[in-house]
Amino acid sequence: MIERLCVIGVGLIGGSLALALKEAEYVGHVVGVGRGAANLALARERGIIDEASHDPAAAVRGADMVLLAVPVGSVEAVCRQLAPALAEEAVLTDAGSVKGAVVAQVRRAFGGRVPARFVPGHPIAGTEQSGAGAAFAELYLGRRVLLTPLAETDPDATARVEAMWRAAGAEVERMTVAHHDEVLAATSHLPHLLAFGLVDSLARQEESREIFRYAAGGFRDFTRIASSDPVMWRDICLHNAEAILAALGAYRADLAELERAIAAGDGEALEAIFRRAKAARDRFCSDSTGCK
Repeated sequence: MIERLCVIGVGLIGGSLALALKEAEYVGHVVGVGRGAANLALARERGIIDEASHDPAAAVRGADMVLLAVPVGSVEAVCRQLAPALAEEAVLTDAGSVKGAVVAQVRRAFGGRVPARFVPGHPIAGTEQSGAGAAFAELYLGRRVLLTPLAETDPDATARVEAMWRAAGAEVERMTVAHHDEVLAATSHLPHLLAFGLVDSLARQEESREIFRYAAGGFRDFTRIASSDPVMWRDICLHNAEAILAALGAYRADLAELERAIAAGDGEALEAIFRRAKAARDRFCSDSTGCK
């Protein structure tokens, strides 16, 4: 059990974890850290946190588990504030969608070394909503959480973080930092870029009002994630640029193949692409968590 959990960034991700752990009776006391007074007040009102603070250093004192649930670009600044106050035995983990950049920022913040009890992590769960009002205890049920411990990571710290996520209902897997960033660039970062790009492109067209007026369910389904937090996704793109550019390049080549097939009136090629895509998605959705 976690005696004192410090959640830095009490939004959908951090707030949902706190709620899940409270429901599982796996945490004793939760301290929430953030800059927005209204969001912290809402988190206390909803019972997500027991104590609120604007000071990361003060909040981590006495904590045995600290979760960084802030935008990727903010990790270094936050860690520089909390580093002097973090107990040696405390476990530090994060929920960022990019791992290489997070590890580099933690290393710089702690004077060129990564703390032995730092466990990089990434819950593959979420919605397009943000803030404490969006948090709910069931977010992680049956979802995957990826941990990317380093060679210098204390195995006990990794085991504690894994146990925490399992208590929240998640399935936990491990992989390397580099592999994580490559996989997530293709499966998460690229789809968000496509959704943001499509909505922005259509909104800038002269007929945009009519386009959005007659948009049907397919448009809503495909573009739902374009309602996600712009700051978070800006940081993700900037901090995983190499892997994202590689994914964009591969997609651009496939898009050109579609364009050629349409221009040539090649129905057979189009149907083959569509059949492959349908079969792949059907397999994905046959998984217990795939399309939930």
